Amino acid sequence: MSLNLCIDWGNTNVKAALFAGDRIEKQIVFSEDAALEQVTQLLEAHQPVKAILCSVVSNSDEVAALLRSKLPHTLLMTGHTNVPINNAYLSADTLGPDRLALVNAAHFEFPDKNNLVISVGTCITYNLVQKNKTFRGGAISPGMHMRLKAMSTFTDRLPEITAVDDEPLLLGYDTETCLQSGAVNGMAAEIDGMIKAYEERYPDFNAILTGGDAPYFATKLKSKIFADPNMLLKGLNLILNHNVSSPR
Repeated sequence: MSLNLCIDWGNTNVKAALFAGDRIEKQIVFSEDAALEQVTQLLEAHQPVKAILCSVVSNSDEVAALLRSKLPHTLLMTGHTNVPINNAYLSADTLGPDRLALVNAAHFEFPDKNNLVISVGTCITYNLVQKNKTFRGGAISPGMHMRLKAMSTFTDRLPEITAVDDEPLLLGYDTETCLQSGAVNGMAAEIDGMIKAYEERYPDFNAILTGGDAPYFATKLKSKIFADPNMLLKGLNLILNHNVSSPR
């Protein structure tokens, strides 16, 4: 079976997956600095027939050029890309293409639900796709490491915390544990609160947790939630197949 190459270029890391149909055959994560080398190796070793690149940064042009030179059937994802669902977001120019991929995957997996996709990474994005196949929007707030860095950056004496305990205390006993408690427990309370607010407004509701920090927060939420770290990659594969027919 021919392979699709799907690349999610985020603010922190780059993720790539090779799909055979709807199934992930291989998945790797690498740094931005290693992107050109890693993508070249994937192309040479696995010879995918088409590719999609979803980037939220401005320095992925070299990889985009490589993909287009090797694979004529390459799609560069934007907020304006044609997708299987209706896009009612009013500012497509500033819409992160990752958010659009997430809601397409959510609707494909749970078509009879009003799905709130919560992606927890550099930022937290809340993305609602209604069961009438329409992406409405949602919300954006700072992620865990952004919160920790902001408290250090915008004060004189608070230290920057780079490592966070698996189970931060609710009641911090020093400055470091207080910062951890505020960032982690505050985020968990925010996510639970947002889920409750959407659930009260939309019937047939379903919440999905994804993103780089999803495994960390999955056990810290009180809400009933479906966790899938590969939701974005699955959405990219759907959108690629929707736009580009496999070459014969």
